[in-house]
Amino acid sequence: MLPPPPRQPPPQARAARGAVRLQRAFLRGPLGVLRLLQLVAGASFWITIATSRYQGPVHFALFVSVLFWLLTLGLYFLTLLGKHELVPVLGSRWLVVNVAHDLLAAALYGAATAIMIDQTQKHSYCNLKDYQMPCAYHAFLAASVCGSLCLGLYLLSALYGCCRRCQGEQEVA
Repeated sequence: MLPPPPRQPPPQARAARGAVRLQRAFLRGPLGVLRLLQLVAGASFWITIATSRYQGPVHFALFVSVLFWLLTLGLYFLTLLGKHELVPVLGSRWLVVNVAHDLLAAALYGAATAIMIDQTQKHSYCNLKDYQMPCAYHAFLAASVCGSLCLGLYLLSALYGCCRRCQGEQEVA
């Protein structure tokens, strides 16, 4: 009796485990630049909040900013390294996943920005020239600006992804 022939992995699995290649088209393209700007603005947002004295609904804003900063970081590196095919179920619809991520991030950053604007207005009493007590007014004001910037960047990214999808594109870059 002859031994059975050796089993080979399917060709798709072999291609997915190939060498990591940097996707320079994504890095130089509009979505790559937008993702980098989202990461910088998102980090500024949550670092500004985390370094201030916060309480109450500001916890939600901090949660939203850290969550979407981490998700955006993951999307950025999966796309940059060309490994989005490894994501089960979603890898074949990567452009749609990116658009859905951007729309959800925009909606939740809108809520987080509204919270920060409300907190800024509630702390406006300490924006006086001779006020001596510690106050989070300036931190909340800076976080409101960063949150608005994040909201705009995610909306712009979602709009760009929708335009690519309407043109029949399937890939992000």
